[in-house]
Amino acid sequence: METPFIFGKIASDQDFTDRVVETRHLLDNFKGTVNTILISPRRWGKSSLVAKAADIFAKESDDNIVVYIDLFNCRTADKFYEAFAKSVISAFNTAFEDFVSSALKYLGRFAPNFSASDPAGTYELSFGIDIRDKKMSFDEILDLPQTLAKDRGKKVIVCIDEFQTIKNYESSRDFQCGLRAHWQKHQDVAYCLYGSKRNMMIDLFADPENPFYKFGDMIFLQKISQEDWCRFIVQRFEDTGKLITPEVAGLIVDKVDRHPYYVQQLSQLAWFRTNIECTEDIVNVAFDSLAGQLSLVFSHIVDGLTPSQIGLLLAVADGCVSLTSQAVLNKYRLGSSANVKIIKNALEKKELIDILPGRIDIQDPVFKFWLQTEYKK
Repeated sequence: METPFIFGKIASDQDFTDRVVETRHLLDNFKGTVNTILISPRRWGKSSLVAKAADIFAKESDDNIVVYIDLFNCRTADKFYEAFAKSVISAFNTAFEDFVSSALKYLGRFAPNFSASDPAGTYELSFGIDIRDKKMSFDEILDLPQTLAKDRGKKVIVCIDEFQTIKNYESSRDFQCGLRAHWQKHQDVAYCLYGSKRNMMIDLFADPENPFYKFGDMIFLQKISQEDWCRFIVQRFEDTGKLITPEVAGLIVDKVDRHPYYVQQLSQLAWFRTNIECTEDIVNVAFDSLAGQLSLVFSHIVDGLTPSQIGLLLAVADGCVSLTSQAVLNKYRLGSSANVKIIKNALEKKELIDILPGRIDIQDPVFKFWLQTEYKK
């Protein structure tokens, strides 16, 4: 029997959990061609949310086009341009012949090279000349979505995952300025930008000194409610002929502090261990198994930290509120109160903690449990 819980890949249809308000918000932005920046911690379901809203948008009209670009492997500006051009052309043309024809029409000066890797329509596009050597620019590529949208009477949404990657490009600021200079003029195109490095994304879009400041509507993704998670878990168990009470489903959700990735993973582990009805004991065993699976990962993380950074994590895990009190400084060996700020900034940059109004949280709830239990042994 196929597992009813999905994690580690994009969730869709019955596997997609709630996010009704966020889906509507994103869909309204798409319809209004409003640029959107989606920000949240890693593994909170950004890609699934974008895919859900984009799928609804695309199905509402044949004149709606969605372009997907993943920058994970685009480590240079040149690779960005190639991926951008290929994805835009592909979204407008499903047949290889149309793909080639459009590339030649709109990108002919770039001497494009083509290949089709399989009958299903996976196409490769690369450029045969160095545009900088020819004193040409990439302006045409950056304007390609608007050019095609206007020529064909379409409305276009360009969804770019791992967008924070551009911060690592050579002459990144100039590159960012170039993107914004073109994209802000597009009337029939909206850009949905998101990525797994929240702090880098916030720096790109919330810093007044950066080119993408106030580029669009910033959506900060929140946790799914306890009620919605419990309803989802109970339903998925029932769909596969197994039982779980709302109370036991709530235990799953509480164990991982409503973390979307871990709720799905722990639910799956509990489902695998359930023959007829899931119990609290099954959930507890499943959670211990999950923490054990990740023990080596967490040990590796801690090995890369300084003693004072580990001390602050332990203090947060123990629920300490005043990290600069003398008692906390001494117990967790944090040094001076001034040093606490430096430690917090370092851990936030590593995306191990969230600094929120009035409190600090450890991002990964299973890591927090491991610190409280296994690390202290």
